[in-house]
Amino acid sequence: MKASFSITDTGFPIYSIEYRLKLRKEEEQMTTIYFVRHAHSTYTKEERERPLSDKGHFDADNVIHLLKEEHIDVVISSPYKRAIQTVQGIANTYNLSIQLEEDLRERLLSKEPVTDFNDAIQKVWEDWTFAYEGGESNDVAQRRAVLCMQNILGKYKGKNIVIGTHGNIMVLLMNYFDSKYDFQFWKTLHMPDVYKLAFDNNRFISAERIEKTGYQINNL
Repeated sequence: MKASFSITDTGFPIYSIEYRLKLRKEEEQMTTIYFVRHAHSTYTKEERERPLSDKGHFDADNVIHLLKEEHIDVVISSPYKRAIQTVQGIANTYNLSIQLEEDLRERLLSKEPVTDFNDAIQKVWEDWTFAYEGGESNDVAQRRAVLCMQNILGKYKGKNIVIGTHGNIMVLLMNYFDSKYDFQFWKTLHMPDVYKLAFDNNRFISAERIEKTGYQINNL
């Protein structure tokens, strides 16, 4: 639709009602995803129950500060405790419950602990079909997370959505929309970290870091 407008005496344009309605409809179709990588956690053998450290709780409060003016409609999280705890404050701020999505869990690198984590994670990024025993390849982990993401975008079109997630699975999701988000990008992440992704009718438009948060330590 071509913009229809007239010019006032002050020089400002007055757009037609039809054009303004069209713009409003387009805005309503824009969906915003705020990926929140979890804050620093205290290591435990039980992956799902690993809690935030004192530093992690402190940094998670900064997530509230970053998102308190973003008019959040929905809060979704990986079922892992550290991810839930990182977005709990923002859910409380907007009086929202946290919806858990199993397929947003962190990628499983291997069934048993690896000898050298950095070498192990680099190998799965170099060969997308490779998986350690009992673990997920990049390809497998990305596919299950992308399907979940597509369901979220379809269900909450036009909404502002916070997703509590993990470093590797977050970058695999972002990589699906733009290949520049790769292993080298993953190495720049902080704990926590917040990335804003814009979608128009489920079509990826852009991604930007809200602000550097926490500190740079990369582990799953």
